[in-house]
Amino acid sequence: MEQSATLDIETLKITQEQFMLASQSVHLQRPGCDAVYPVGLYGWRKRCLYFFLLLVLVTMIVNLALTVWIIKVMHFSVDGMGNLQLKQDGIRLDGISEFLLPLYVNEIQSRRDSLLVLGSEKNVTLNARNNQGQLTGQLTLGPDAVEAQCQRLEVRSKDGGRLLFTANEEEVIMTTEKFTVTGSEGAVFGHSVETPLIQARASEELKLESPTRTLTMEAPRGVEVSAPKGPLKVSGRKDLQLESTEGEILLDANTIQLGSLPLGVYTASPNQASQEQAVYEVCVCPSGKIYLSPAETSSTCQAMSNICLWS
Repeated sequence: MEQSATLDIETLKITQEQFMLASQSVHLQRPGCDAVYPVGLYGWRKRCLYFFLLLVLVTMIVNLALTVWIIKVMHFSVDGMGNLQLKQDGIRLDGISEFLLPLYVNEIQSRRDSLLVLGSEKNVTLNARNNQGQLTGQLTLGPDAVEAQCQRLEVRSKDGGRLLFTANEEEVIMTTEKFTVTGSEGAVFGHSVETPLIQARASEELKLESPTRTLTMEAPRGVEVSAPKGPLKVSGRKDLQLESTEGEILLDANTIQLGSLPLGVYTASPNQASQEQAVYEVCVCPSGKIYLSPAETSSTCQAMSNICLWS
């Protein structure tokens, strides 16, 4: 028994010594850092990095120089850019401005002491659109004509209260007190004209003419044609008709002269009557035609005269 106990103790000692030696051997066998690896860029990589940084620095300097040059040339400031100034109520442009693309604005207004000039090499077109983008009005200033396309064209006085001129598809109305035509050929109207008065300027003639058609003047209450300080001439290539449906035709003058009236035949030939006769009688045919007949002690008008036969 004593021997077995001694053996166990020795065995335990040997086991402890082996464990201690094994643990020491583990600590001694740890690998050391024999290989050293350098950290950083060397060689061509380093040169490429320095070149890239230098290129970025040069680009920044060039961009900064260009920005300063643009600000200097374009006159950028806190209020705007050169002649373009930003205001609270809009944009203000001084001088001549050129727009290469369409300009959409709400209002264009010039300064109080200058004019507003709109110019173009081809034409100037002003468009007005509704909320849906549809074209409602257009004003085109072209090299050959000025065209306005709208439902109704109005021209008002300087205060905007009085309507002076208006035009639409059905009629053209002028509400001015006087409409003056100063052309040498006058005014040409393709259709009827409604006006209360047609009057020429002082010391100038008034001429109403229809070269190829008829000229008609009519009014519901009467037509008055007067020349207070000059002669009044009414002529026609064919017939001249004065007609009153309900009233009368009044010719009021100191002298009423009817020239080139035909001479009726009574007792003598027309040539003999014109040489010997000095007083004639004015006769009227049943058709209303007027002719002359030699005056005698009694009336020489005959219903069967040659003038009335051919009238």
